[in-house]
Amino acid sequence: MKPIFPSVIIFLSALTLTSGSSAQDKFPIFEGPYMGQTPPGKTAEVFAPGIISTDGWELEAVFAPGMEEFYFVTDNEEGRATIYGFRLDDNKWHKFTEMPRTGEPFITADGQTMHLAKGHRHRTASGWSEVQSKGPMFDHDDWGIMRLTASTRGTYVFDDYKSSEVRVSRIVDGKRQAPTGLPEHINSGEFTAHPFIAPDESYLIWDSEREGGYGESDLYISYRQTDGSWGPAINMGPRVNSDKDDFYGSVTPDGKFLMFDRTISGSGRNVNVDIYWIDAQIIEDLRPQNQQ
Repeated sequence: MKPIFPSVIIFLSALTLTSGSSAQDKFPIFEGPYMGQTPPGKTAEVFAPGIISTDGWELEAVFAPGMEEFYFVTDNEEGRATIYGFRLDDNKWHKFTEMPRTGEPFITADGQTMHLAKGHRHRTASGWSEVQSKGPMFDHDDWGIMRLTASTRGTYVFDDYKSSEVRVSRIVDGKRQAPTGLPEHINSGEFTAHPFIAPDESYLIWDSEREGGYGESDLYISYRQTDGSWGPAINMGPRVNSDKDDFYGSVTPDGKFLMFDRTISGSGRNVNVDIYWIDAQIIEDLRPQNQQ
């Protein structure tokens, strides 16, 4: 096992970090859809090179439903991990908010909740509420939750860097169920983390270090079977994965693009992480023929 990925796990689980670079007070004005970026094709490309993705660390990019808000994480001038939010107005993107990073952001399909690991924020008239707890079922020291995503049915899927396990919590008869581990073919390998569940629960994307991978951490996908079980773990292949750490995959709310993070170089406080994206057609390309 190479040494860089454990440093990324530590980085992602930390609330603050000092880095060799710092976020600028003022960002340029972007124009047009997708933060003014030309959409990628069937091979992954850097998202907003030299603007959002720089020689520092930038990660955890998410668009809000409607594609008129964009968020990503980098450090502020004090070197603290910060979520920066941009909003599209009159075809121009402006930074409208920044908030301390208290977990890896995920915005629900209705756009009303931003999940942040063990906590969450609710949409308000001016932006977002203060961070609120998910309650004792999740807010305890036994789990090291980094990322929690949710389907439109309210199913939670989340990781745990302390056990390298992905768990699921469903709602049954209106009641939140206690989390349980996903099958072994998903919870195998090392550093299994950062799950993303499709809004309709038809597939699950996550990252892990496994034998036969392309580099350190690779992105994997599993498709829901007709009997409700999860199909085999499928490596997302060289169009997505590299000889570096590839992680934190998510699909844009319009269903058109897969976004993820890639470690370029360095480790710890000197790590260089960029945001990448690729046409989401790859999800259909990888789907087993007997499920198409």
